[in-house]
Amino acid sequence: MAAVVAATALKGRGARNARVLRGILSGATANKASQNRTRALQSHSSPECKEEPEPLSPELEYIPRKRGKNPMKAVGLACSIYYGVIDVIIILTIITIITNDILYSLYTRTWLGYLFYRQQLRRARNRYPKGHSKTQPRLFNGVKVLPIPVLSDNYSYLIIDTQAGLAVAVDPSDPRAVQATIEKERVNLVAILCTHKHWDHSGGNRDLSRRHRDCRVYGSPQDGIPYLTHPLCHQDVVSVGRLQIRALATPGHTQGHLVYLLDGEPYKGPSCLFSGDLLFLSGCGRTFEGTAETMLSSLDTVLDLGDDTLLWPGHEYAEENLGFAGVVEPENLARERKMQWVQRQRMERKSTCPSTLGEERAYNPFLRTHCLALQEALGPGPGSSSDDGCSRAQLLEELRRLKDMHKSK
Repeated sequence: MAAVVAATALKGRGARNARVLRGILSGATANKASQNRTRALQSHSSPECKEEPEPLSPELEYIPRKRGKNPMKAVGLACSIYYGVIDVIIILTIITIITNDILYSLYTRTWLGYLFYRQQLRRARNRYPKGHSKTQPRLFNGVKVLPIPVLSDNYSYLIIDTQAGLAVAVDPSDPRAVQATIEKERVNLVAILCTHKHWDHSGGNRDLSRRHRDCRVYGSPQDGIPYLTHPLCHQDVVSVGRLQIRALATPGHTQGHLVYLLDGEPYKGPSCLFSGDLLFLSGCGRTFEGTAETMLSSLDTVLDLGDDTLLWPGHEYAEENLGFAGVVEPENLARERKMQWVQRQRMERKSTCPSTLGEERAYNPFLRTHCLALQEALGPGPGSSSDDGCSRAQLLEELRRLKDMHKSK
């Protein structure tokens, strides 16, 4: 009402002054209304209900509360990182296994494997025109065994009945090198013994069997041996002149892997074991198509042979294998003596074969899974060795895993 009266009184002074005055009076009225509401709220609150803060004791000091850190935050972060790393390792392991399986299948089951073998052959011939190692033949009363160095570290063998002029080739992966030895010895090749299907052991079967029309190709029917003509089973015997050669089934490296034992009795000499990729000097082959139990059984087949049996392996792996044996059995004096001899041989690029099974029993860890010292060092521990076969298989599997990780110095 006051605003209306004032506006009427100032009407004659112009509309502008009237508007200014109305704004001032409106502000005053609003401020008064706000003060009245505040007094009304205060009148409803009882003075007796107000709580005064209790004064602090003079001996106490007020410390403002700070927000503490969560002590489990670091633990949770560490766990997250740990499990993240574990997941990555598992994924990479799975990828590696799958990749290795795919590569192995391509190598053994497709023409790509043969192309890879041919490339290996060309490179090795260029790098080692006279072979990767210097070898010496062994002559036993009319029977001669000649190691033939092929590829980068493989060995093929020619077994000759010198009286009959007949020869048997074992794992002739480079047909050119084997043929050169046949021509040098002036013998007739009548048989090829193939330990397993891998191209670095069977790659020369086609060329040699075509060149020598009467040549028979022996091997396991389970292994897909290229150009196989005469399948063999466990304990089958191949006779060539005075040569009596027994096939022994030793699966694990491949499903149908065979080793060949030349009987020494007909020529009054030591027996000879041509072991392919089952057994090397101080080593054994990888288990591509079997289990640790399968490989252990195959190695035990070899352990049943005599100590004087000569071991003719499929690869020159002696120095690397003995280096690994020194890691798992550092106090083995037999291994140390053999290592010194092998190093002298390899400095002159001389072959390290043959060994004997008696020697191998003394330092080859893959033939020593029954030894208590090795079981205590690498075995599964107390409580898991009630089944001797199971514990030895576990130990063999662990040895193979460690060997795969080992890098020779």
